[in-house]
Amino acid sequence: MAGRFYAGDGADLAREIEQCFVDPRGPGSLPVRHRSPERHIRAAVVPHAGLAYSGAIAAHAYAAIAAERPPGSVLILGVNHAGEGAPAALSDRAWMTPLGPVQTDHALVNALARRPITVDEATHLPEHSIEVQLPFVDYVLPHPRFVALMVRYGDFEFLEEVGRIVAEAVRDRDVLLIASTDFSHYIPPARAEALDRRAIDRILELDARGLYDTVLKDDISMCGVAPTTSLLAAIGGEGLTARLLRWGHSGEVEPMSTVVGYASLLLESKQPLA
Repeated sequence: MAGRFYAGDGADLAREIEQCFVDPRGPGSLPVRHRSPERHIRAAVVPHAGLAYSGAIAAHAYAAIAAERPPGSVLILGVNHAGEGAPAALSDRAWMTPLGPVQTDHALVNALARRPITVDEATHLPEHSIEVQLPFVDYVLPHPRFVALMVRYGDFEFLEEVGRIVAEAVRDRDVLLIASTDFSHYIPPARAEALDRRAIDRILELDARGLYDTVLKDDISMCGVAPTTSLLAAIGGEGLTARLLRWGHSGEVEPMSTVVGYASLLLESKQPLA
C-alpha cells in the first residue's frame, strides 16, 4: 500500500507520520522522547484509512503508546475487507514499509495458530488495515516485533472463539493488542457521529457481545467490528477501563457530504502491566 494509503518514500513517510501528530486533529505535538518505566495500555482501537484522512486520529493512541514502556510485541487484529481466504489469517513473515522491515514474533504466531486461526499469507496480500498501522508502530516503538491477525466477519461465537485463543496466547506475554477499524462509511456527518457513538459506547463498556449486536441491529457500517469484537472478547476478564481519545471523520480533511468515521480509543489497566 506504499504510495497509496501512505507515502512511498521513507523520508516522505516519516514526515507524513510526524504531520499526523502535529495536525490540529491530532494530539498536537510529536511523541515524547522520555518514556514512563511502566505500561498501562493493554489495547488500542485505531482507524486505517489513508493517513491523510485518519492518521491524525490514530496518532492520539500512538502518542500515548509512545509515552509508556514499550511492549515486547504488538498483535494487530485487522479487517478482511474482501471476505475471502482463511476466516482468521495469520502472517508468519516480516513485513516491509518504506521505514524498513518490521519483524514478526514467530513464537506468538505459533501460540495463536490454533483453528480457526491459521497461517495464510495470501489472504493478507490485498489488505491494508494492518499494514497502515506499521509506520506508526515503527515510529513510536524501538525495534518492534508484531503479529498480523486478519479476522473475517462471522457469527459472534466464531469471533468469541478467536478472542479466547488470543487471550490464551498472550497470557504471560508482554503484548500490546491493536484492533484496526473505521466506523460509519459514506453517510452524512451528523448521522455518522450518532451511529458511531452507539458502537463506541459498547467499546467503552468493554462489551464484546453488545458491540456485535449493536452494529448488526443498527446497521452501522463499521468495517472492523469483527477484529474489535474479538479484541474485546480477549481482554474481557482483565478489569480494564476504556476511554475515547478522539472521534472524527473524513469531512474534516476536505469538504464532502458523506463521510467515513474514525475513532481512537485506549483500553488500560489501573495497575502497571507486568
